[in-house]
Amino acid sequence: MGVQTMLQPSTSSLPGNSEEIPSLRVINGQSAAIQWRLLIVGLVINDIVMIGLAFLAAYNIRFTFDLGLFREDVFLNYNYYQTLSLFLIPVWILIFAISGLYRRSNLLGGTIEYSLVFRATGVGIFSLIVLSFLITDFVLARGWLAMAWVSAFLFVGGGRFIIRRIVYTIRKRGYFLTPAIIVGANQEAIALAQQLMSWQTSGLQIAGFVDDKAQPGSKVFGPLNCLGNVSQLDRLIRKHHIGELILSNSALSRDDILSLFKKYGLASDLNLHLSSGLFEIITTGMDVQEYAYVPLVRVRKARLNGIDRVLKLLLDYAFALPSLILMLPLLFVIGVIVKLDSPGPVFHRRKVMGMNGRQFDAFKIRTMHVNGDKILAQYPDLEQQLAQEYKLKDDPRVTSVGRFLRKASLDELPQIFNVLRREMSLVGPRIITPAEMSNYGDWGLNLLTVPPGITGLWQISGRSNLSYEERVQLDMHYIRNWSIWLDLQILWRTIPAVIMGRGAY
Repeated sequence: MGVQTMLQPSTSSLPGNSEEIPSLRVINGQSAAIQWRLLIVGLVINDIVMIGLAFLAAYNIRFTFDLGLFREDVFLNYNYYQTLSLFLIPVWILIFAISGLYRRSNLLGGTIEYSLVFRATGVGIFSLIVLSFLITDFVLARGWLAMAWVSAFLFVGGGRFIIRRIVYTIRKRGYFLTPAIIVGANQEAIALAQQLMSWQTSGLQIAGFVDDKAQPGSKVFGPLNCLGNVSQLDRLIRKHHIGELILSNSALSRDDILSLFKKYGLASDLNLHLSSGLFEIITTGMDVQEYAYVPLVRVRKARLNGIDRVLKLLLDYAFALPSLILMLPLLFVIGVIVKLDSPGPVFHRRKVMGMNGRQFDAFKIRTMHVNGDKILAQYPDLEQQLAQEYKLKDDPRVTSVGRFLRKASLDELPQIFNVLRREMSLVGPRIITPAEMSNYGDWGLNLLTVPPGITGLWQISGRSNLSYEERVQLDMHYIRNWSIWLDLQILWRTIPAVIMGRGAY
């Protein structure tokens, strides 16, 4: 039952997928290039206003409000800083432009854009510091400089965040979309289409596939068809106004890729993209690193790095610590009831797979009889079902109290201790035993790149009512699409899922 045998991923259980392709629109019949020019003009106006407000806020924080944060190192009147701000705003806009903050490839990309804002504002402040050293009459309060840097980053970044959300909203109506074709129609190409279609804010509108082995007009994935073969690309690009060409490397030979690169790689009105060749298998992402000027692709060992890892850790502890305090009395009551219901320990330790393949004991409240194996041996059919699906709807080993605890998900409360020990996370893939790893096939390694979770997409999407393949797909979808907002959304949707008890047994 290896997952790698699935040729076409199902979209029914994955959030954010849609069978509808929005029609591509342009503002007042003008080209998409005009839309991007309007966006850049809007960004320039935003940056001018926000930089001015940031300098004003820095002055008020440093001189007007008595916050007790700064020493009285220097004081200059408001007119001095106002004149300075009027001079600095166009200079900073120039720095922003040089830093690539108005380059289309750097826009609407989230962390990349914000990191460029941070770097550009840092360059602007550093330039002022250098000038104050070189020109003795040019005096600035150090507190103002510090507040100007912080305020500029927050104000400009905040303004761009709002603009980005506006663009994301109107993209769902067909604006700011670039038509794209995927060359290839194999498993990797389908996974690429599924990923791009699930993110309506990506800015790409997949027109279809091009492949020499598929029949033109045949369905490949969802509403997407094979538009034709590779020899017809020129006509298809003109017909569908294609701006992005995505090559599924595993579907093409080296000569095919080289031929397409020679033809379209340097085209001025078309961007050529190459997939990793393992996109449908590797969910952790890749980095390009140069050795002796040789670009080599490196697979990331962990899905979460840097700030993402810190945000997830903060979210876990922000929820886990208060939850632990609140649930201790409840755990005591449950422990007494479990003891009275059936002989055996209150807690059960289950050996499961953790991040990077490290095994650990996941804590649960015992919900089965201690002689569960002997009980199950009396039901050969159920033994076989358990070996295949790792779950039984009517499990004879479960105690009467245990059945209620599972229905209410109370048996998983002790896993809070695993979260505090950083073995698990509040949100993540399902915890699985070492024996289950073989059922994930080629995707097994991806499962170990993030910590398993108490809840996850599988729990809010049907839990045990899902097939094993659907549960695997949801785990892979979560790993590939992780964001702190997805974790918060899952936590919010877990509450009604637990209350309703959907799929819990």
